[in-house]
Amino acid sequence: MNVDDLVAIDFHTHAEEPCCGPRDDGYDEFQAGMARYFRNPAGGDHLPTVQQTADYYRQRKIGAVIFPVDAERETGFRRYDNEEVARIAAENSDVLIPFASIDPAKGRVGAREARRLVREFGVRGFKFHPTMQAFYPNDRFAYPLYEAIAEEGAIALFHTGQTGVGAGMKGGMGMRLKYSNPIHLDDVAADFPDMPIVAAHPSFPWQEEALSVATHKPNVYIDLSGWSPKYFPPILVQYVNTILRKKMLFGSDWPAITPDRWLADFEKLDIRDEVRPLVLKDNARRLLNI
Repeated sequence: MNVDDLVAIDFHTHAEEPCCGPRDDGYDEFQAGMARYFRNPAGGDHLPTVQQTADYYRQRKIGAVIFPVDAERETGFRRYDNEEVARIAAENSDVLIPFASIDPAKGRVGAREARRLVREFGVRGFKFHPTMQAFYPNDRFAYPLYEAIAEEGAIALFHTGQTGVGAGMKGGMGMRLKYSNPIHLDDVAADFPDMPIVAAHPSFPWQEEALSVATHKPNVYIDLSGWSPKYFPPILVQYVNTILRKKMLFGSDWPAITPDRWLADFEKLDIRDEVRPLVLKDNARRLLNI
């Protein structure tokens, strides 16, 4: 990856299409609900493959952190195979940066998988989705997995807040928002001070909790995915421009939100000229050490 040639690094893109057969029952309904919420015609039956994602980002000269979500235990949907995502990312290493996802309930088996993925497949980080995986990030059963991630020098990225997953569906698909309050990351950041942690999304309705944790803990960053920048609350814009300017990361939430839409709206936001390159690329480049 020649980062100098990239205009930005998108820290939050999803590998959605299954790699090993047709979608599971209920997955189409889930994705259709997401498409309605985000008013996104790319959802539903038209989700991009990892290769199509690479082609899309290459055309725009944008790098992308890409990952599946392992929520098999709670949703019943098979996860997209971590090795498969990493293999395709390796074939498109000029634009794709592979992350993986492991349900922390898998305990030490998950920790062994994490070490193998880093050492043998070049995985750079791990995505957690407390709402879909139904766990509090500071639950001790997750700590063996965090220990492996920290010891391997990888990054832990956590979904925070309410961004539309399950919104408007019956019972919210059984998902509970309480798990994704970013204040729970404070314990993780204190207990694993050398593990970089990214709190994904503007953390509605807990924005100030996220800003507080990122301000207090040196190893906590925020990616700005999952919301169009035109909806960012004023306090978030204030912190982007000032005290947390070196800890904010561009993220789209592809394919729910496209980078084209996010970047167009970000251009209209009242962001200082010297801060824009930090958010769009420089902070991610430093965090990923590329």
